[in-house]
Amino acid sequence: MPKNDRADFGEFLRGRRAAMTPPDRPGIGRTSHRRVPGLRRQELSELAGISVDYYTRLEQGRAPRPSREILAALARVFALSAAERDHLYRLAGEPPPETHTPDTEIRPGLQRLLRRLDDTLPITVHDGRLDLLARNAAAAALFGPLPAGGRYARNIVHQCFTATTALCEVLGDAGTEHLTRVATAELRSALGRYPADDYLQSLFTELWTTSTTFRTAWARGEVGALRSAAKRVHHPTRGWLDFDIELLHDPESDHWIMLYNPRETA
Repeated sequence: MPKNDRADFGEFLRGRRAAMTPPDRPGIGRTSHRRVPGLRRQELSELAGISVDYYTRLEQGRAPRPSREILAALARVFALSAAERDHLYRLAGEPPPETHTPDTEIRPGLQRLLRRLDDTLPITVHDGRLDLLARNAAAAALFGPLPAGGRYARNIVHQCFTATTALCEVLGDAGTEHLTRVATAELRSALGRYPADDYLQSLFTELWTTSTTFRTAWARGEVGALRSAAKRVHHPTRGWLDFDIELLHDPESDHWIMLYNPRETA
C-alpha cells in the first residue's frame, strides 16, 4: 500500500475497533479497567485469527499489504456492510470481492416511498438480474397485471421475448422493439457481473434456443448503459402518455429504481 493509504487503512481499523462492544465477562463490567472504548487489540486479533503484533502493525501503517484472507477476516469481525467492506479492500489496495447475487428484498424505506407515491408517480424496482421486485399502484395501473407464474414471470428480459403482444399494446411496435434491445443489452451486463449465476445462465439458454428475435438482438453485441430515457406508454383509460425515465442504482443491493416522470403537455 502507498504510505498515505497505509495511514488511512490503519485509521479505519482503529475507528472500527473503537466502535465495537467489549465482550461480556462473568463478574466483570464491560467498561472495567478500560481507558478507551471498544475492543483491545488482543481481543480483536484473536477474533480475526491473526497475531496481535501483526494487527498492531496494520493499525500503525507498518505492515505489508494484507492478504485477501486477512481482509475477509477483518470485515467479518467488524461486521462491515457491503459498502464498508469494499472501502476496507480499496484502502488495502485490493479490488472489492465480487457480489455473487443481488438482494431479493428491497429496503423497507423504499417500500414506503413507493406507497406514498401511489397516486402521483409510477415507480418500479428491479434487481441486477432484471427481475421485477416491486412496483407501486401507479405503475400497476399503467402496465396492467403481471404475467402468469413461472420461473421467469417477473423477469423483464423474458417478458420482452415471450409476451410481445401484450408489450405492443402498452408500448407500441417501436417501443417494444427498443425495449427488447435495451433488455438484451442489460442482460449482457448482468451476465458480466454474475458470470456463474445459474438463473441468468438458464435464462440466456432458454431465450437463445427458443427466440430468433433474441438471437438477433444478442448478435448486436450491445452492453446495457441506460440511465435516462423517454418512453411513450398506453394507459388503459387515459390513452398515450409520455414519460421521462430516470434510473437510480443502489449498488449495495444491486437494485434499480425506475421513476416514470410524466411529461407536461403543452
